[in-house]
Amino acid sequence: MAARTVLKLSGVERHYGQGETTLSILKGADFELRSGEIVALVAPSGTGKSTLLHLAGLLEHPDGGEVFVGGHPCNGLPDDDRTAIRRSEIGFVYQFHHLLPEFTALENIMMPQLIAGLGEKEARERASQLLDYMRIGHRADHRPAELSGGEQQRVAIARAVANAPRILLADEPTGNLDPETASYVFDALEALVKQSGLAALIATHNHELAARMDRRVTIDGGKVVDF
Repeated sequence: MAARTVLKLSGVERHYGQGETTLSILKGADFELRSGEIVALVAPSGTGKSTLLHLAGLLEHPDGGEVFVGGHPCNGLPDDDRTAIRRSEIGFVYQFHHLLPEFTALENIMMPQLIAGLGEKEARERASQLLDYMRIGHRADHRPAELSGGEQQRVAIARAVANAPRILLADEPTGNLDPETASYVFDALEALVKQSGLAALIATHNHELAARMDRRVTIDGGKVVDF
């Protein structure tokens, strides 16, 4: 059975005012992300990588075109509906892990599930399973300051997928890690995607990791193109 498209950007435009001039970042950009695939977004700084991720994650509105999540157009939705889609359908991972320092690794992963209304027992079980899957179950009771950089980022990935989203958007998720740790974190992420059918778009400057992904795209002249 063919993998289904879970994220689609169609003719997306994004412009920013800069003094009296307009800076056009995306110009009719098209992009599709399918379930079970990992796509690398590799482009120089300032070309629109973060803008593309923000639009895909419904954090910004495009100035033209449409963003589809699960086949549904999202641009005209009220903010509450867009927030609900982000909470249930999209997971985010950033270069810095943004874990809550006063909570343990387990509690950090439980948090989004509790916010979504899951009971504490179920949230704890799911968080524990994810930590085991990311090979850091033995660090469940440790706070972020007691974890290594690679461990912190694996907790952040587990937290991002705790509510079983269909889409994972990651902005330089291994940017602060040494090459060996970055490779290890990517291995865990790749296994998670393949097992769960998650779709992942990962912005990275790491060309070695990008080469290991299913596809590589870049932004050229405001368009998303394969390379």
